[in-house]
Amino acid sequence: MKISTKGRYGLTIMMALAKKQGEGPVSLKSIAKDHDLSEHYLEQLIAPLRNALLVKSVRGAYGGYMLAKEAEKITAGDIIRVLEGPISPVEVLEDEEPAKRDLWIKIRDAVKDVLDNTTLDQLANYEDKGNQEYYMFYI
Repeated sequence: MKISTKGRYGLTIMMALAKKQGEGPVSLKSIAKDHDLSEHYLEQLIAPLRNALLVKSVRGAYGGYMLAKEAEKITAGDIIRVLEGPISPVEVLEDEEPAKRDLWIKIRDAVKDVLDNTTLDQLANYEDKGNQEYYMFYI
């Protein structure tokens, strides 16, 4: 399964909204500018997110979009399913060899587990606690 720009940019929109949660509506124009993305493309992505009740729109001069519920209650899986469809790296066929079928099911379940157990709040407030020496250059 390959996540397209729809899923990637959809996560970008949702993370931007999560970071501004409680501060009022956020315009797609500001998200597009902050992330160097096409505002027109983001407009296409926000509609299914709104239809899925993940975001709500606010009209007016200071309008924009807000999360429809707390970031802790939205998972990466919720977002990806809305924009990409069902999570499955391959179509599992009943007449496939049992070993291969079980492998595909394990892969699918592992991907679902990661996406469904990663909240939007975790993504929006992520801090890289990795090995900083990795980025250090010595001369």
